[in-house]
Amino acid sequence: MLHPEIRSDPDRRPPGPALEEAQALAVALPGLEVVGGEVVPLPKVHPGQLFGTGKTDELKARLSEKEIELVLVDGPVSPVQQRNLEKQWGVKLLDRTGLILEIFSDRAATREGVLQVEMAALSYQRTRLVRAWTHLERQRGGLGFVGGPGETQIEADRRAIDEQLTRLRRQLDKVVKTRTLHRASRAKVPFPIVALVGYTNAGKSTLFNRLTGAEVMAEDMLFATLDPTMRKVALPSGEEVILSDTVGFISDLPTQLVAAFRATLEEVLDADLILHVRDISHPQTAAQAEDVAGILAGLGIHEETPLFEVWNKLDLLGPEEAADLRLAAGRRDDVFTLSALTGEGLPALLEAVAGAVTEPREEVTLDLGWAEGRKRAWLHERGVVLDESETESGPRLRVSWTARQKARFDRLE
Repeated sequence: MLHPEIRSDPDRRPPGPALEEAQALAVALPGLEVVGGEVVPLPKVHPGQLFGTGKTDELKARLSEKEIELVLVDGPVSPVQQRNLEKQWGVKLLDRTGLILEIFSDRAATREGVLQVEMAALSYQRTRLVRAWTHLERQRGGLGFVGGPGETQIEADRRAIDEQLTRLRRQLDKVVKTRTLHRASRAKVPFPIVALVGYTNAGKSTLFNRLTGAEVMAEDMLFATLDPTMRKVALPSGEEVILSDTVGFISDLPTQLVAAFRATLEEVLDADLILHVRDISHPQTAAQAEDVAGILAGLGIHEETPLFEVWNKLDLLGPEEAADLRLAAGRRDDVFTLSALTGEGLPALLEAVAGAVTEPREEVTLDLGWAEGRKRAWLHERGVVLDESETESGPRLRVSWTARQKARFDRLE
């Protein structure tokens, strides 16, 4: 595993933790034996082979000596750089995006997850067609009597990928429609939705299992959870909520995957409460929290959706450090310290969740126009309509809703 530390990059992450995370990613892929890893300082990126000539030769000798078959580069590698390095080193090479795609394709379990991974992989492969393999430069002739040189192999392969992407999008649209129907049916049952989000390996699935008694895959491994899982949980107040476990976030997540997994994270958009689970024992916990906040903002999570921070893995800290964190969390009403593994701190969190989701409701009468069918449908989907009648100008609805539901309704066009 090589982590290029590009000194000219102002946004570069601390190399030590970044290399550790990259190696943890590699370990998450079955069948790989990670022999070692190192940080490679670079003044700037070499356009043809990423590393300079001297460093490339030095690495080649070491790879040959250790009989390495696969080199993982923790960062973007262009198709040209990949081809040149593979040719020079005599190994297979994967960049960060390729590695994450491999892990996702190995873990996806539901139909939706499989389709999303396949689409992301095809989008990634499409970019690799440009000057990536020399055989793709050959041209395929026309029928002999048609002018022009014919279609290049690159164009043919790109067209085949585009056709496959179109087919996958149609299939995914059907799956997403089914999920939308499921969400609409859940909305009729007035259970608030609580979504667990956080950096990968923060302990979301362990917390989910502890609260629900489910057996979701929970391991000390990056991307142990890929497909969203939902279960009903009874709170101490007697109220029931739906708890949703989501895919873990990660810094520098490939753009293809951000787009592909947007539908997976749609549950978060409909959540009544978000629990941001943080591995508080991790040295880069603050940077990870910033990455999660950035992705949530990109998804369009609105400020009126309540969010609690859950500082998890307290059991991995020393007594003094844990006591300091409890003290810091005690000064805020939106932060909770706990250990999902031992159960410490869970009662306080559950009590706060119960308080947050049992919002006061207001009963109002709304007069809608005949053209505002989307608003009427939205109200019925949320199960807030108590009564409906018709007037000359359109439907009149008596609704019982929370302040947050009203704010969402007001944003509808």
